Amino acid sequence: MRAAICHADAGGLESLTMRKVAGMLEVAPMALYRHVQNRDDLIDAMIDVVFSEIALPLGSTPWKAAMRDRALSLRDVLARHRWAIGLMESRRHPGPANLRHHDAVIGKLRAAGFDVAMVAHAYSVLDGYIYGFALTRMSVPFDTSAEIDAMAQDMFEPFPANEYPNLTEFVTDHVLKPGYDYAEEFEYGLDLILNALEEAFHAV
Repeated sequence: MRAAICHADAGGLESLTMRKVAGMLEVAPMALYRHVQNRDDLIDAMIDVVFSEIALPLGSTPWKAAMRDRALSLRDVLARHRWAIGLMESRRHPGPANLRHHDAVIGKLRAAGFDVAMVAHAYSVLDGYIYGFALTRMSVPFDTSAEIDAMAQDMFEPFPANEYPNLTEFVTDHVLKPGYDYAEEFEYGLDLILNALEEAFHAV
């Protein structure tokens, strides 16, 4: 399974075939079918491994800190396995790590006193933010300050100066400043959500 995940991490899921996995493992393709039924079954198993890498919100840690730790862990896991972002919640045959993860998140919130409806709200807004940020981060066309600078020049070059003053100010005075890292925005947004959930929870 790890061989298939390494292949997907390096080159995406599109090129992953049963034959390629068999080649990586140096076995005949038919030998794989003793472990998985087909490619979709293989992907189910791969996603389950990805879920097993996410920190579970267990123990006596308060719910807010546990949800924060879980969100940071999920963010890091998705950064390692970008191919998995759109597949994590889509499996019709989830494995034990997948189910254990969801059960633990729900259990932590229920143990803190969240009713079932509030659990649904919290889970939805947290995962919507985490997966959405991961997808946006994957799509951002820059990693280094030099790439940001080059993109800014290309973006504004066709237009008259001061055509978009607010965007120009934002890019020049914030994004292009030394040390800017879009990835750091994640924790700011996460804390806003957790604080809002805490407020809503106590208001119930």
